[in-house]
Parts: sequence; C-alpha cells; structure tokens
Amino acid sequence: MTIGPNAWRRRREDVAAAVWRVLDQAGFAGLSIRAVARELDATTGIVTHYFPTKRELTSFALDLLAETTESRDRRIADPDVDPDGLRDLRSALRGMLPLDAISTTANRIWVSSWDAALADERHAADHADRYRVSRAKIAELLTDTDGDRDRVLQVTEVLHSFILGMTVQAVLDPTSYPPQRQIALLDELLDDLLTPE
Repeated sequence: MTIGPNAWRRRREDVAAAVWRVLDQAGFAGLSIRAVARELDATTGIVTHYFPTKRELTSFALDLLAETTESRDRRIADPDVDPDGLRDLRSALRGMLPLDAISTTANRIWVSSWDAALADERHAADHADRYRVSRAKIAELLTDTDGDRDRVLQVTEVLHSFILGMTVQAVLDPTSYPPQRQIALLDELLDDLLTPE
C-alpha cells in the first residue's frame, strides 16, 4: 500500500515536530534517531523510513522551522504604536526575538542548531543562506525609510547582529532579558540608528 504525497508530507512534519521537541529539551547533543523515535513513541525504523540519515532529518526539521517561523503573524498588536513610521521593520525585528513561548522554543532550537553547523559544512551553508535571506528582508524594509543603499546595508548588518546577540542572551539568561527588556533595547537601538540628528 502506498501513501499519497500529502500524507507523506504530514508524517514527515510529525517527525520534524518530534525533532524540535528533542532539540528544545536536549539540544543537538541529545538529538539522535533513537531519541526522535522515543519522542514519537515509534520505532527507529519508522523514523528512518522518512529520513534515512540524521542529516536529512535535521535539515528538514530546520527548513520546516524556518517556514513556520516566517509564516507567523508578527504585527505589533497596538495599531497606534508607530511613532517613527517603522511599524513593519519593528514588527519584523520583534518577530525574530524570543518574546513568547513559541518564539522562545524556536530560538532555543536555532541556537542549539549552531553546534551542528560548526561540525557540518552543509548545515553551516544552510544557516548562512537563511541569514542572507533574513538580512535581505531587513534591508528591504529599511529601504522604504532610507534611500541610501550603503547606509541601508550598514544598518541592516547592525540590526541583524543585534538580533542574533540578543537572542543568544535571552535564550541563555531569560531572567536578565525578559521580553520587555528585549523590546526596550531594540527600540533604543532603532532610535539611535534611525532618528535624524
């Protein structure tokens, strides 16, 4: 009996979700096909049926996580909060930070996945591609407020670096960097970078 492409995709997504749970709880050091099978309450044979290697398993799980993260609604809840015309940029940057349970889990997985990227050139290349896409989106939003291309690229790199650094600190030390603190630091940086002197 064969299963259709939709059922195949759904089952692979179920396995990917189990990978996320393992990564969130144990990081990449605790990730194995056996651990994923245990999380699924299935045999290792079921996992390897959908993903023959650990690399395929982790690549699919991270790609799906990127898609899921990108599709989340990141708009700022208060429509009146747009003092400087940067609502879309501010929303996109906040959407990258660990500000709620879902984004904290996603960011814990991303931070943990860097370990695999250090040991695997293809994982590293995948991450580099994702970060290029992320910077391009920030640059596109900045271009709407500033026509100077060199300035846009410079500010994009500063903002992207801030987001990555803030994410690591908030994931590893959430008490010192609760959501309100992350937002305040982001807003302060945006004011410093984008408010005309």
